[in-house]
Amino acid sequence: MPQRRYVARAAVSGAAATALVALAAPAWASSTVSLHSAHRGSTAAGFQQECGDKRFAGRPADHDGWHFVLPGGPSAGGFESLTLTFDNGSGTVSITVPDATDAYPDALYPAGGRLIHAYLFTPGGWTLVDGRATISGQAERFNLSHTCAGQPTPASPTPTPTAPESPTPTPTAPESPTPTPTTPESPTPTPTTPESPTPTSSVPESPVPSDDTGGGGGDDGKLPVTGAAVTTMALVGVGLVGGGVALVALRRRRDGVTFTS
Repeated sequence: MPQRRYVARAAVSGAAATALVALAAPAWASSTVSLHSAHRGSTAAGFQQECGDKRFAGRPADHDGWHFVLPGGPSAGGFESLTLTFDNGSGTVSITVPDATDAYPDALYPAGGRLIHAYLFTPGGWTLVDGRATISGQAERFNLSHTCAGQPTPASPTPTPTAPESPTPTPTAPESPTPTPTTPESPTPTPTTPESPTPTSSVPESPVPSDDTGGGGGDDGKLPVTGAAVTTMALVGVGLVGGGVALVALRRRRDGVTFTS
């Protein structure tokens, strides 16, 4: 695991620093130096990047790599510890190198028998605010040598609340107009054939024969005249029969007539 490897390197760095301090000339005493003022406020992305540095191998892709160096000759001694301050966007974070908690991967590396190289990995996008270092000799300052910028994990955008959509009104069917009642047409009456009035036949009354008695009151020996009365009755009978026949014929004709509308 990279974390364990960094812890092992830190342990080796600490042992080497202790040995060098023990072997150093008694004339040299520890001192505290500050970060070069020109390097304060730097970001890994805005500084000189050298991602090909083999010490950056194993760096998480979302972390920035920082390399610090202590300039000067043997009189400067080497790093004993560094205290670096970063701005993470929400506040400042103070990190000690070597970090006993191993919260941030770091290590000290020797060169020429002195611990003059310090490496640190921080989450991407942090800004180096300031720093100071305790060294085993005397020097004016220590420097930020080069960096390797990582790719910060983008923060999830805060979702913008959307206004609820207004419900679509349900269309209502238009009311059907009340039909106006129509007056039914009166049926055309079928004309009826008026009945023909039954003709009333008038039978002439027969004159009543008067008895012609002569003066003296006696029968003059003449027979009564009957011819005129018989003839009259015959004519009346014939007239009645003819009228009946005419009425029957008229009745049949009327029944045979059909009226259409």
